[in-house]
Amino acid sequence: MEPARIAELLQPFLTAPLKPHHSESEESAVLTSEQLKYISTYIELLLRWNARINLTAVRQPEEIVTRHFGESLFAARYLFPTKTRWGRPEADRSEVEGAVPAEQSSARTRLIDVGSGAGFPGLPIKIWAPHIDLTLIESNQKRATFLREVSRMLTLMNVDVFSGRVEDYRNPLAQVVTLRAVERFEKALPIAASLVVPGGRLALLIGEAQLACAQDLTPSFAWTATLPVPLSSRRILAIAVRES
Repeated sequence: MEPARIAELLQPFLTAPLKPHHSESEESAVLTSEQLKYISTYIELLLRWNARINLTAVRQPEEIVTRHFGESLFAARYLFPTKTRWGRPEADRSEVEGAVPAEQSSARTRLIDVGSGAGFPGLPIKIWAPHIDLTLIESNQKRATFLREVSRMLTLMNVDVFSGRVEDYRNPLAQVVTLRAVERFEKALPIAASLVVPGGRLALLIGEAQLACAQDLTPSFAWTATLPVPLSSRRILAIAVRES
């Protein structure tokens, strides 16, 4: 897909306000030409591999952009907000409640994506915020192989693919843990939450009806933000901070 068309399709996700009562001009961002090229290559790989293994039920390239990349980048903007001027991103983490604090984000920030599947939202977040250390947890071996291939083709650094169950993950905890469209949500969420360091963020891309369940399953977290995902009537981004 042409980068210009990708940018057009992603615009609603890059211009939606991240804080209440703020205008779009204060919150909007753009992707660099390099980031758009990464996304274009990613889509080509996804379509090619999807013909052989089940990575996503979404088959149309434009729908892949909005359903997968759009939602993932919306979360990325919230967790790692930036202002972009003349195509050059500048840090702007001042007042976005639930975002990773600037003092943490300027150092090495680890993000764990649980049940990564075809790489969403973890890999688009890495494209958005290349400074993070990313761990993708995926138990399906073929999907894990795909994730390694995408990381290699995009020359993404500091990306680790753990090809096993999240219950068996024993590596360091993370400042940010993401969860999206996983099977057995009620079982997976408490395990994902246990991978967050105290003071760290849990970011969920879920249906609005799942929020109450998520809150009940994470008693040691304070829920700081819930935002509707652009172009969706029921999908939300929910952010919680681990208190203990």
